[in-house]
Amino acid sequence: MNTASLLAALAGLLYLAAGFTLARAFVINRARVRTTGIVLAGLALVAHAGFAWLKVNSDLGWDVNFINVLSLAGLLVALVLLLTGLGTRSLEAGVLVFPGVAVLVWLQWLSKPAPMFLDHMPAMLQFHILTALLAFSLLALAAANAILLWIQDYLLRTPRPISQLELLPPLIVLEQLMFRLIMAGWVLLTLALAAGLTFVYDLLSQHLMHKTVLSVISWLLFGLLLGARWWLGWRGRRAVNWTLVAMVFLVLAYFGSRFVLELLLDRTWSRMALAATSGLA
Repeated sequence: MNTASLLAALAGLLYLAAGFTLARAFVINRARVRTTGIVLAGLALVAHAGFAWLKVNSDLGWDVNFINVLSLAGLLVALVLLLTGLGTRSLEAGVLVFPGVAVLVWLQWLSKPAPMFLDHMPAMLQFHILTALLAFSLLALAAANAILLWIQDYLLRTPRPISQLELLPPLIVLEQLMFRLIMAGWVLLTLALAAGLTFVYDLLSQHLMHKTVLSVISWLLFGLLLGARWWLGWRGRRAVNWTLVAMVFLVLAYFGSRFVLELLLDRTWSRMALAATSGLA
């Protein structure tokens, strides 16, 4: 087994162990077990970062094919979750996030998609991809926090006392964190959409219609949610529902469209973008 395979196998196992340990800590209400989950998650991040570096970095440049970008998004989500969770006790979202990232790592390890090198793309397209990746990561984490917020709200509505609530942050703290992540992600998504418009000349011929429409819908939903939060004081279940719906549109826009184009139709952003910038269909 080579270094990349060893790191991938190790990262996936550590992510699964971290998720299981955090779930166990929540069930039995033990802070010491939770600390073990944090350590396991940190080790998983190190192994994942090393593996991602070996897969993405090549002699021809940065390979940002669909699978690699999916894994990088998972890495960023796990990293931001770990950093924010240490200060806000919102790391319990890792029960959902870490096993999902483990799947992404192993998918990157076992699959062999066609390469798509970032260095061969126009500068504005590179900016678009990087800002879109960061935006997706922050908004995905906001969606994970929304799920955690829904769970905590449900537990608070039960008639019997639940000791596990001690491991969760106060509702207001978790809600504030969710909206801060949404705000940062929405700003980055705005930049990504603005940059993307510079290399689009025909949505139909470039096969970008679905991606663009779904992205704009998600952008509008997140923007309306932020406006409603500011002007109308939206919070609670309504804010959670809007966050999750907007995230579904963003997932379909970014990863759904790239899955169809790159893996099913064998078309890549790089070829379409280069055609756009050169004026070729």
